[in-house]
Amino acid sequence: MSIFRRRKADAETAVERDTDTGATDPSEQDEAADDAETAVPDAPVDRSTGPFDATEVEDDDGRLDLGALRLHGREGMELRLEIDQEQQHVIAATAVLGESALQMQAFAAPRSGGLWADIRSEIAVAIETQGGTADVEQGDLGAELRTRMPSAGPDGRTVFAPARFLGVDGPRWFLRGVISGRGAIDDAAAAPLLEIFRGTVVVRGSDPMAPRELLPLRLPQEDAAPMPTAPTDLPPTSTDDLNPFERGPEITEVR
Repeated sequence: MSIFRRRKADAETAVERDTDTGATDPSEQDEAADDAETAVPDAPVDRSTGPFDATEVEDDDGRLDLGALRLHGREGMELRLEIDQEQQHVIAATAVLGESALQMQAFAAPRSGGLWADIRSEIAVAIETQGGTADVEQGDLGAELRTRMPSAGPDGRTVFAPARFLGVDGPRWFLRGVISGRGAIDDAAAAPLLEIFRGTVVVRGSDPMAPRELLPLRLPQEDAAPMPTAPTDLPPTSTDDLNPFERGPEITEVR
């Protein structure tokens, strides 16, 4: 279940929100939609130490160039790029450190900004109507969402996987991060991933784009410095059914 989806037929139209919030009662769907639409905009986040807009840093700053995102590597980090199998486009970058992972995606936003408050509310509604929990907490990057994502276990019982949603509104862009694994419940394990998120540069570009449209990512150039990697075996958690943005199933590892 996607909370909203991009229209493929008309690139100039705004994104159409998915009306299926997971509630079976129409009144529950209406209530969930009302909750999502009445989110109060967040106060601006201090981005003096990141995440950065491309205009705020040097072009050649040692970060790995993935198109819409540029990020620093860390010792022991593995970078995974998620591919839309049909379109053969890179749609997300995931940094893995030990038993924790951080998925990042950047999206176009209106000049007025303020996407994160609405998106956070939509995510919370979707998770709660599926039987999970979603709590807003204040962190170094402003409001974030601490969630327990429900899914069916191997024996048919409902199991819950923790996930931590981050969001920062920038100039005409929105950067979203999802921390999974140990980092979703252990602040010490999450700390290096938060540093990666904060140190990320978003390259919005000048092309007109609909709000919430995914900013294009690409594979790193062959002559780029290799990223330090380490094998990892993350616990089997899935956020596909409750992901607020469309994702592809294929994963390419960059070593």
